[in-house]
Amino acid sequence: MTSVTATKRPGPDGPQGGRNGRDGHGGQGGRPRRSWRPGPSGPPPRGKAFGDRAAWFLVLPALIPILILSVGPLLYGIALAFTDAQSGRTRSTQWIGTLNFQDLLHDTLFWDSFRIGLVWAVGVTVPQFLLALGLALLLNQNLRLRWLARALAIVPWAMPEVVVGIMWRLVYNPDAGILNETIRDLGLGDGRDWLTGLATALPAVILVGIWAGMPQTTVALLAGLQNTPRELHEAAALDGAGAWRRFRTVTWPAIKPIALAISALNLIWNFNSFALVYVLTSGGPGGRTRLPMLFAYEEAFRYGQFGYAAAMGCVMVAMISVLLAFHLVGRLRGGEDR
Repeated sequence: MTSVTATKRPGPDGPQGGRNGRDGHGGQGGRPRRSWRPGPSGPPPRGKAFGDRAAWFLVLPALIPILILSVGPLLYGIALAFTDAQSGRTRSTQWIGTLNFQDLLHDTLFWDSFRIGLVWAVGVTVPQFLLALGLALLLNQNLRLRWLARALAIVPWAMPEVVVGIMWRLVYNPDAGILNETIRDLGLGDGRDWLTGLATALPAVILVGIWAGMPQTTVALLAGLQNTPRELHEAAALDGAGAWRRFRTVTWPAIKPIALAISALNLIWNFNSFALVYVLTSGGPGGRTRLPMLFAYEEAFRYGQFGYAAAMGCVMVAMISVLLAFHLVGRLRGGEDR
């Protein structure tokens, strides 16, 4: 019969476990060192896995509408671009590969609309940013009734694009519009039909786009200006820096990230514009204000060429993705330089 001898654990003052002594495993006295620790490939803690699942449950209510209303139609539109889909219930849809894209390469009307879209996007974005920057600098000053001026500055932002288009159609009205009435009162002529003239339609629409889109740019730049420490401006003023030098060395570096981001977003938003120009001119006169979105809309819903219109949408998405890629690469390189 084998006997088992119980070994008594050394006490705090024993020969092996004193407070300052060594234990049998070569560690410090007292509590023995743990011989096992979970490695990096071990299972995750139960609490962390539960937290990840809970995070997904919180994200799903916002993610599901995006997948259904944005990602789903985008994928369906890309698939539709490789077919000859047309209007009509009895007509079957056939897979035609890249034929729609080959036709687009030789479609001068589409490339003319693309050129007009670039002129429109740049012509609205650049003046919009410059005017918004000036307005934001003005609203950042200690002026009387500044709160009222800030409230009035965002009024165009609160108006739907359809309402803005109808309002400006009344302004540009050739017979009773306020613009032509003012020109007649000042003795500058009899006025003109601004939205139907071949030379004035696009500039008139660009002016409306600048007015309608300036508030959100102003708000973004004003937020950046208010986050700039006033101590920096005071220190620059004590050093003898003028207004322009303070703007160049203090203000602009502080708001530059916001300015680049809002300008890129405005450029993309303006290039994709539809409602405002559709209400004002419907793409006329003679296609002078036919933006790419208007051209695709006409192909799809006026002529029933759904596959061809989807191919136009794919080309525009690709162009916008390239612009976004250049913007993101520039931001990343700028961050590395800093």
